[in-house]
Amino acid sequence: MRTDSSPGTLPAREHLPAAPAGTPVLDVVVPVYNEEKDLQPCVRRLHEHLARTFPYAFRITIADNASTDSTPGVAARLAAEIPEVAVFRLEQKGRGRALRAVWSASDAPVLAYMDVDLSTDLNALLPLVAPLISGHSDLAIGSRLARSSRVVRGPKREFISRAYNLILRGSLQARFSDAQCGFKAIRRDVARVLLPLIEDTGWFFDTEMLVLAERAGLRIHEVPVDWVDDPDSTVHIVKTATDDLKGVWRVGRALATGSLPLDRLTRPFGDDPRDREIEDVPRGLARQLVGFCVVGGLSTLFYLLLYSGFRVFTGSQVANAVALLVSAVANTAANRRLTFGVRGRAGAVRHQAQGLVVFGIGLALTSGSLAALSAATSEPAHSTELAVLIAANLAATVLRFLLFRAWVFPDRREAAATAGATYPTTQFRAGDVADGSWPDATVQLLPVRPHDTDVRDFR
Repeated sequence: MRTDSSPGTLPAREHLPAAPAGTPVLDVVVPVYNEEKDLQPCVRRLHEHLARTFPYAFRITIADNASTDSTPGVAARLAAEIPEVAVFRLEQKGRGRALRAVWSASDAPVLAYMDVDLSTDLNALLPLVAPLISGHSDLAIGSRLARSSRVVRGPKREFISRAYNLILRGSLQARFSDAQCGFKAIRRDVARVLLPLIEDTGWFFDTEMLVLAERAGLRIHEVPVDWVDDPDSTVHIVKTATDDLKGVWRVGRALATGSLPLDRLTRPFGDDPRDREIEDVPRGLARQLVGFCVVGGLSTLFYLLLYSGFRVFTGSQVANAVALLVSAVANTAANRRLTFGVRGRAGAVRHQAQGLVVFGIGLALTSGSLAALSAATSEPAHSTELAVLIAANLAATVLRFLLFRAWVFPDRREAAATAGATYPTTQFRAGDVADGSWPDATVQLLPVRPHDTDVRDFR
């Protein structure tokens, strides 16, 4: 059930449903590989901090990435001594692989992870997960590059981090500030749908998760952190950077071709404002008008350049027809992708065929205008021809938008509703996606201290 909101305001996201007494609200994953020295002090310090400051039940899961030293033994002893510690063993390396495995199996409604070196100050942990518990956000990340962050590290790593985020902004239009800080959290219901779309199993896992979430319209909360570089870090910078750039290319290509099914993420979570019915305002009209005007302006310039070029070699009618045909194909493709958000190759041929019908109407308007001009004067000036064509194209543009919106690229959800059907991606609820047994009700999480009596075995 969605939180009530007054008319005219954006709908609120759904609160997390209450879990049975003792079930952890937060599961903090610590991925490790050959960390026999740092694992015990890390886990004990993290456990002490959570027991002292976190108001709900929690779990700390050690994700052992095929360690070959005594890390498994250290992890087993910690799990035996501390009830809130669990161990998950993987036989393959990869931070992304570890997070996918543990998060997919966890029963906690909020999932987080942090690096074993605890470079990030733990005081940022509660601000990180609070927006997820309250329902305000879908993911949360710690940022070392926010203005109010306090970071101690060498110039080399600082340069690499900032250069990498500039690459993400320039190539993938990412708006989050820090992709690789080892301090993130996600709601379990979001993770259940998002994780299957992520291909990477290594260090690029974080970036891919954030890019897909952002493109799907999920809300990402950023927390400025205090961060001290670990001089003994075992991360291989060159190999990691190379793998990250390969990942950027792969994800960018997938987004450009529309091969990622982001629609399955867009609707189930967070009450997208586009789901709110507003009287007398067609859905998405303002955004579509802006996109159509931009594409139309560029198409008109392209058309005029083509017409002027063809006019040198042929008559006005032929030049107009060829220029309009070429620009119409480009215009339909651009509006399909940018204005109406249709991705992938499905229906592309049909859309182009319908676009050609719209082109025929535009051709009739512009050709008729030229014919009328020729009837009025035998040798019209080139500037006069252009002025007449601009006026005719403005009229054709208005008609083209209406036909595109109502016929070529109609809203699938509105069409389904008219036909008495339901668009499948609107049927999911955040709780239903994560666990069908969750009650369909908005309830509050009850504070449970980790030392309270619990009949369940955290491990």
